[in-house]
Amino acid sequence: MKESRFDHLKYLYINSQDEEWGIAVTTVGYQFIPPEGHYPQSLHPDSYNFKPQSGRILNEYQLVYITKGSGYFSSQSVKAQHIHAGTMILLFPGEWHSYYPDKDSGWDEYWVGFRGTYIDNWVEKHFFSKKEPLHLIGVSATIVSLYEDIIRYASQEKSGFQEMISSIVLHILGSVYYRECNNSFNNSYAVDKINEARVLMKNLQEKELSPEQIATEIGVSYSWFRRMFREYTGTSPAQYLIQQKILRAKELLTSTTNSISEIAFTLNFENTGQFSTFFRKKEGVTPSEFRNRVH
Repeated sequence: MKESRFDHLKYLYINSQDEEWGIAVTTVGYQFIPPEGHYPQSLHPDSYNFKPQSGRILNEYQLVYITKGSGYFSSQSVKAQHIHAGTMILLFPGEWHSYYPDKDSGWDEYWVGFRGTYIDNWVEKHFFSKKEPLHLIGVSATIVSLYEDIIRYASQEKSGFQEMISSIVLHILGSVYYRECNNSFNNSYAVDKINEARVLMKNLQEKELSPEQIATEIGVSYSWFRRMFREYTGTSPAQYLIQQKILRAKELLTSTTNSISEIAFTLNFENTGQFSTFFRKKEGVTPSEFRNRVH
């Protein structure tokens, strides 16, 4: 997709319906900066004007993906840092920032700008933070392809293209979050033990196993198991067991003709009433109502 100038940029129109979608794309593009090359190559309007020496402040979010070379990044919340290929930069509205490639290496960058209630909410809930704008996700052909898909749909401007490309942005954000979560948890022994426990939890729903017993089964202390399990999955072993029991109950209610009392017995409840109370508390309906709705 490289052009003769090795850059491409597009600014996009957003209507009221696009805003209601929850996220809208404002701009998308790429630049391939050779060693000793001028940066930035692309010419931006005043609201996007960018000079590395003075930096800038945007009124939107941007995801800037460095896929080749190296350079520098700094922001209002983060001191100057040397960055390399495989870094995803998340820029925030109202936050001063600056970034530029090394003269010796240049770099390849893709970017997409966007705004909306979805990303505002994720930032408010601390899924993404101004204090951590750099995400080391590695160079991914899949993510580069997603940027190229956005450029292609944006260039065609067919009906509904905004909803399509903004959904791709959500995919990229999800990929960044997923990759960073897994990259940050580099204790392979702990991951192996947690996965071993999860297999046990999923396969033994028709037996009574407490979190303490599961820790014993996989050969670790319960305190270590509880701490590492919550750190990796975001929930406690006890809550995970409850969720697995709910999922197994739903499976039995929808894929078998077993009576409610038979299912309660299979899942080790003392009686049908106890099972119904448990299910209704978690799902808002009784087992019978859930089965009738599905059927």
